[in-house]
Amino acid sequence: MESIIFTITSIQLITDSVMSFKILYVTATIPEGDTLNKIGGMIPVQGGFLFGNFEIHPLIAGIGSITTAWAMKQWIIQNGKPDLAINAGIAGSYYDKYTEGDVLMPVSDCFADAGIEDGEHYMTLHEAGLVGADEYPYRNGIIYSENEYSEKLKNILKPVKAITVNTATGSEITRIKLMNKFNPDIETMEGATFFYICSLERIPFLALRAISNKVGPRNRNNWKVALALNNLSEKLIEVLLTL
Repeated sequence: MESIIFTITSIQLITDSVMSFKILYVTATIPEGDTLNKIGGMIPVQGGFLFGNFEIHPLIAGIGSITTAWAMKQWIIQNGKPDLAINAGIAGSYYDKYTEGDVLMPVSDCFADAGIEDGEHYMTLHEAGLVGADEYPYRNGIIYSENEYSEKLKNILKPVKAITVNTATGSEITRIKLMNKFNPDIETMEGATFFYICSLERIPFLALRAISNKVGPRNRNNWKVALALNNLSEKLIEVLLTL
């Protein structure tokens, strides 16, 4: 009996030593979250998926900064910190060199429309002196994704500069203002919040964004959402195999 107990205990210790790598996969919408379902080899389990040694937990956080912050904090409180968090979804591109379907890796982000307007002049919260420009997790008002995972993936994903807004840009006037102010590559409505929460929680993180449209006057007929999401799934396979 003692030998059986010892054997069972030994097996448990071995199992614990090779525990899976826990990934929190954060998206804003169900279609973005469904990118996991399109990946061959994903094994559905309660609460998520298994893929090789990865234990992937999808979180549909909702659109915008507020819902993203609340959903992520609730998940962390209930489940503990993951080994890695990935934010994935679609984005708008500011430059023609990034075309619909391209999958990019934001490595910096900021809250572009959180600030003070004084007539025609706009100041960020940092420029207005309301938040320290280098107060953690900011560096000169920007939050960066700098870790071993983002470094490794630079070989397969183009690193880009992102901005986060509460109102998706839909006019040429706003596009030009944001271009002149931040010179961004892409725009999302959740990215900086994801960066912010992960940084404060000391969770390594990555962001993947597939271009669905050009930033500017809104015309959903020109958006390529299906293409973007399909390419995101394909690139995610390469990301997981590279990690």
